[in-house]
Amino acid sequence: MKRQQLKNGLNVAYADEGQGTPVVLLHGFCGSSRYWDDAAALLKTEMRVIAPDARGHGESDASEGPYAMELLAEDVAGLLDELRIPRVVLLGHSMGGYAALAFAETYPERLIGLGLVHSTTFPDDEAGKAGRLKVADRVAKEGVRSFVDELAPKLFAPGHRTSMPEAVERAKTIGYGTSPEGVIGGALGMRERPDRLRTLERIGVPVLLLAGEEDAVVPPEKRFPLAKPNVVRTELKATGHMSMMENPEAFARAVADFVRLAEGAAGDV
Repeated sequence: MKRQQLKNGLNVAYADEGQGTPVVLLHGFCGSSRYWDDAAALLKTEMRVIAPDARGHGESDASEGPYAMELLAEDVAGLLDELRIPRVVLLGHSMGGYAALAFAETYPERLIGLGLVHSTTFPDDEAGKAGRLKVADRVAKEGVRSFVDELAPKLFAPGHRTSMPEAVERAKTIGYGTSPEGVIGGALGMRERPDRLRTLERIGVPVLLLAGEEDAVVPPEKRFPLAKPNVVRTELKATGHMSMMENPEAFARAVADFVRLAEGAAGDV
């Protein structure tokens, strides 16, 4: 892992491997760049893979207060500035997808392509917003560990919860590395995120919508919010919310195909 201090003072930990088109992978809530280990090992032979730890997650600094998706997007832009990378293919998993959409809204000129991985454009409904508050309150009182123990298995397809015990345990271990401020800030930030369907509709670069057939987090009606010529819709069979860990080969194939498409649309990067 490498570390970089941004102009806003935040120290960000990130992995950076491979050469070629820069592809930035943003992990989900209570995750870290380690979510991508298996898939990045496959992808780095064809492209430059950059995987940061989000604010308050993994080895990156935490801050107090809600982590607005716009704030997480600014952190990504700040890291790209420090690395002197003008344009990227940006793929966001779950909460990382919400941050990627915020990035697309603010910095559309910096995108070669955009991908939502087990994510959605839609905001929380009222029940979802209430659930975020409960998470923040619980973690403030009990800490991170018991919440992660409950969360991590739900991220996998039902059959994988028993057939892939090592992967589930790895997701838990990664989750334990999230600071209480990171869990609370992420929950409150996701609670306030807006509907960004219009953002996706306006994007002119190629878009990947990657979903898991057995995802218990993102329901079917929220996985593919639009159909346009620049939108690639891919559903991975027998996969939950964690395709990069449940089936890294299929995930990497889908991403590699998409990156080649985005490269073709962009010309020389």
